[in-house]
Amino acid sequence: MRQLDLHGRRYWILSEPYASGWKSLVVELIDRHGELTEPVGIDARADTRGAADEAAERKLRRLLRTPPV
Repeated sequence: MRQLDLHGRRYWILSEPYASGWKSLVVELIDRHGELTEPVGIDARADTRGAADEAAERKLRRLLRTPPV
């Protein structure tokens, strides 16, 4: 799991094995304790977990128009 703080909002990138690779999806944390999340509607697939996470993060940043760190 990767956490991102963008524009005062917190997001998690969650990864899981998918077929012969990995699938990552993005959720927004709605409360401070991480008990309530909302799917953002972004997912990405790649051969490795890192590549899937990076692809999901790029899609989120494009959606929010935020330059990478």
